[in-house]
Amino acid sequence: MTTPEGYAVFDNLRQAGVPLRASARFGDGLAAALWDRDERTLTRYDTPNHHTLSLYVAGGEGIRRLRGGVATPSSGAGALCLMPAGLTTDWEVSGQVRLFHFYIPRATFARRVVETLDADPAAVSLRDESFRRDPALEGIIRSAVLPLSWEEPADRIAVTQAGELLTAYLAARCSERGPRALLARGGLAPAALRRVRDFVEAELERGLTLADLAAVAGLSPYHFARAFKRSTGSTPHAFVLQRRIARARALIEAGGLPLAEVALACGFGSQSHFTARFREATGLTPRQFARCRG
Repeated sequence: MTTPEGYAVFDNLRQAGVPLRASARFGDGLAAALWDRDERTLTRYDTPNHHTLSLYVAGGEGIRRLRGGVATPSSGAGALCLMPAGLTTDWEVSGQVRLFHFYIPRATFARRVVETLDADPAAVSLRDESFRRDPALEGIIRSAVLPLSWEEPADRIAVTQAGELLTAYLAARCSERGPRALLARGGLAPAALRRVRDFVEAELERGLTLADLAAVAGLSPYHFARAFKRSTGSTPHAFVLQRRIARARALIEAGGLPLAEVALACGFGSQSHFTARFREATGLTPRQFARCRG
């Protein structure tokens, strides 16, 4: 598990001994952590050096935000909090909570403001909000972030794309400038799409990231993800996963390689992850598929 030290909120909870279930870097300076708290305490995040988005995945009914002598109670699971960089916040913690944190450096947020709003980053700031309800934002976290294996090489594109999506959403819909529709973008030029496809085929054994593919196309990760889907009808992660499975099928049909080596050759970091993804795509485990072709 990658521990993303250097993020003030993460370091605060780590030093306090809060149990850490998972953590990882999401690319472009972004990072996430999943915490389990079960205690009675006061927590202060003192002028953090990054923005923080938090979701109470489960529990949290006993948490209160302390501000100006007023204690605002949490609404429990599903509550979202936005904590802008540089803002000191105080919290009263009581009872159990499973807490998802997403950490965003100022510079990364500023780039998303330019990309999503065509605005001057100096004129746009993340709102300070406690116990916000946002079904769309919660849905992104629960469906596109929490189910992923954050450290699994084969899921790195999905992880980095989820980070891009969350940051773009915050810039567009949770900033002081106010909501504005994301700009429509065209698809990839045919030559750029061909370069990306050739790159994927040549590098399938690697834990590719969204930034890797975007660099080949000469675009920012955010614009690349949108342009790629417009051109192909598929997300970059889904496309790369399909190519991994296609290569795995070809290698199994050719014979001669143990399944563990097939998994590594196709960019899967573990046999179990390979088996799960292969079965989702084909309805068979790799071993069953090999027997059918034997």
